[in-house]
Amino acid sequence: MIVVKEARIEDAEVISNFQVAMAMETESFALEKDKVSKGVKAVFDDKTKGRYFVATAEGRVIGSLMITYEWSDWRNQWVWWIQSVYVEKEYRGKKVFTKMYQTIKDSVEKEDTVAGIRLYVDLTNLH
Repeated sequence: MIVVKEARIEDAEVISNFQVAMAMETESFALEKDKVSKGVKAVFDDKTKGRYFVATAEGRVIGSLMITYEWSDWRNQWVWWIQSVYVEKEYRGKKVFTKMYQTIKDSVEKEDTVAGIRLYVDLTNLH
């Protein structure tokens, strides 16, 4: 069973590992793990930077995403951007992102100050 929840600081290490793996998989780019770890921790230290959500299964984190905020003057509300999405290879195609997205959508629907969600998708990403 897959459970999605807001990430805690204890999840920072696995989120950092996911970001390093994603950069290598998607762009063949080797990120500096120490710099990524500091960047992930900065989000936990300063909620204005964003929030992480994690998907768990079998007692471990199998996926994550980050929400960042954009102010919309058109709507006089926030828009949440989904970014930094990663799902472990063995769980891809098993609706993990769908469950993460639904959790975000449910949260947005409860927030009076949030107009909606945005996500840019790379159409060449077939995984």
